[in-house]
Amino acid sequence: MKIYFAGAIRAGRDDVDWYHQIIDYLKKYGKVLTEHVGDKNLKPFGEEGLKESEIHDRDFEWMLQSDVVIAEVSIPSLGVGYEIAKAIENGKKVLCLYRPQEGKRLSAMISGSNSVINAEYKTLDDAKKIIDNFLKLYYPKSHAHQ
Repeated sequence: MKIYFAGAIRAGRDDVDWYHQIIDYLKKYGKVLTEHVGDKNLKPFGEEGLKESEIHDRDFEWMLQSDVVIAEVSIPSLGVGYEIAKAIENGKKVLCLYRPQEGKRLSAMISGSNSVINAEYKTLDDAKKIIDNFLKLYYPKSHAHQ
């Protein structure tokens, strides 16, 4: 299974530890094409040495190759929103993970979409259970590899 993981980069790296742990967990299901999102050394400006268009085209190709898109959407990110929209347009199943935070709400464009599965979590164990249930429902063969 190929997994496209989306998380904020230029919108802020405050959740990089969450991303890293989620990506590590996702690896038991297959290849995470966007493992760099959880790289603690990746700066808020993103990858150096690549043109903006190269990043866009590479990531878009990865999304098209993926079997599933899993996005951590606790930090609002234009890029992640774009990736989710493109994934929906291309018929991908999309899971959005969100940690509730005081004074903040998930965008209605995500929470109100019937084209994505939205799930709130508070702990890493919560996120793991949500991922397991999502993949069991949409990709039952992936569960055989646990």
